[in-house]
Amino acid sequence: MILITIISSILVASVSIIQFQIESQEYHQERLERKEKQIKEHIVYILSKTPHPLITQNIPSIFQSRIFEISDIHNLVINVYDLDGLLLINSNAPNAKIEKAPIIPTYILENVKLSNENRFVTLAEKEGDKYRYSYSYLMDYVENKPIGILKLPYKEDDTFYKNELENFLSVFGLVYISMIIVSVFIAYYLSRFITKSLKTISDKLTETSLTEKNEKIELTSNSYEIDRLVKSYNKMIDELEESANKLAQSEREEAWREMAKQVAHEIKNPLTPMRLTVQSFQRKFDVNDPLVNQKLDDYSKTLIQQIDTMSAVASAFSNFASMPAQQNETLNVVDIVELTLDIFNEEFIQFESDSEEIITKIDKTQLIRIVNNLVKNAIQAISEEQENKQIIVTVKKESNNAIIKVKDNGKGILKEDFERIFEPKFTTKSSGMGLGLAIIKNIIENYNGTITFESQLGKGTTFKVTLPIIKQ
Repeated sequence: MILITIISSILVASVSIIQFQIESQEYHQERLERKEKQIKEHIVYILSKTPHPLITQNIPSIFQSRIFEISDIHNLVINVYDLDGLLLINSNAPNAKIEKAPIIPTYILENVKLSNENRFVTLAEKEGDKYRYSYSYLMDYVENKPIGILKLPYKEDDTFYKNELENFLSVFGLVYISMIIVSVFIAYYLSRFITKSLKTISDKLTETSLTEKNEKIELTSNSYEIDRLVKSYNKMIDELEESANKLAQSEREEAWREMAKQVAHEIKNPLTPMRLTVQSFQRKFDVNDPLVNQKLDDYSKTLIQQIDTMSAVASAFSNFASMPAQQNETLNVVDIVELTLDIFNEEFIQFESDSEEIITKIDKTQLIRIVNNLVKNAIQAISEEQENKQIIVTVKKESNNAIIKVKDNGKGILKEDFERIFEPKFTTKSSGMGLGLAIIKNIIENYNGTITFESQLGKGTTFKVTLPIIKQ
């Protein structure tokens, strides 16, 4: 509405200005024609009363005493030239010498001669004012032949039209400014009325989530289209909720299926050697064998070892399935990390720290588990055939965080495995269940911390653990 009002005001103003200019031009053209006609009628009257022959040479004598009178009556300067364009007499100085007066250009003489009305008008500007110069034949009314050329300079005075245009534009501007102001208010309230329902729908669409409960839109409008849109949204919410429930159920079932497969696979591994051991013992058992006690002892150790393996599998899944229980205590992170490294016999493990103590509240067991798991992974990432083995564990304080880094120069991680490295049961090793990184990530995030890594294939990997320092 505002744009249409502005465009219409510009168009109307432009058309009005053009119309005023056209009317001004027509007015000056018609006024010059009227004055020219009146002056010619006056000249014809004088020619009819003169005793001199009507020839070009007698024009100065005929009009010497009358040209000023004609100019004064019609309020125009009158110039009379001969047919070759030389000035014969001028109303400004009828008795002055005119030898040095300018002549009429040849192209004007030709246009006057060739014109049907024997008349030609030129436009020019002089000292900032616009002029019309009319050239026409002065005729011998008896023989109807030209005896001279009449030149009438007419000054275009646009003061009246300019004042009229300014007054019109002033009134026009006030009217349209008022219309624009009214349009702004009407457009504002009209748009608010129209878009109020749309804004409500837009807000609801923005708040729509796949993981949370979505509320339906309770809105009744006078628009059929808006009502249909609201009904469609509410229907979509019902379908979305139903789909979310089915998806959640499907994900739970899939998770249980995957968990069951993994547990079954890990338990089946020790059961096979246990079965073979029992069958072998049953087949070879002899009470009279002098080594029966030794064999029974070996048999028992084998079974106990496999049972421990199954117990470890159950414990690992139990730890992964449950949130780590926090039993926070105030301790020095530097000391705990250094103490954890003492259990490793590898000589290529180095420990570095830029401070002697970083005091925080954390579960000691869980911190040991984090360091232990990362160092074990680093050791396993280095092949036994590699000559220059190196693992560097650093601890430092940044801002209000304790930073633990474990860097190795092992084989590195493939780029396609970056996004899956913390996934449960994903592993790049030939042994293990792939739950270690998933468990410590769960522990770290439980302390509002983060774990990230950088790796280059063939050069090694660096894991970075950031734990917020919790003060007493």
